Amino acid sequence: MSYDSSNIFAKILRGEIPCHKVYEDADAIVFMDVMPQSAGHTLVVPKAPSRNLLDADPAVLAKVIPLVQKVAVAAKAAFNADGVSIAQFNEPAGGQTVFHLHFHIMPRYDGQPLQLHARKMEDSAVLAANAEKLKAALA
Repeated sequence: MSYDSSNIFAKILRGEIPCHKVYEDADAIVFMDVMPQSAGHTLVVPKAPSRNLLDADPAVLAKVIPLVQKVAVAAKAAFNADGVSIAQFNEPAGGQTVFHLHFHIMPRYDGQPLQLHARKMEDSAVLAANAEKLKAALA
């Protein structure tokens, strides 16, 4: 399958849809997941168009993986988490629902399961506050 530039992340990258942005550089954008599985659930989205990891340019991956690590370290600190889960899905059978390469960073807490994804939109004020916490940890 080919890349579809009408996906929601492509629209966010073009500024057509707002997001709670945490960080942006020439290669990627980081923003809060609007249906978080844990407090501080964040997405790292490369700007280069690719459907997923399977068709991504290795040079893009080389730039984005250090950012995924940096955001994961900051999220663990910002949300006083016991650990961090990083998820990346490929194709519908692999659990992918938005067909633009992205990485989920989810702060984790001992004894607390992740919430189900795509069940409930988080309050915008909570997302904005979480974005500020993460920005401060990245600074």
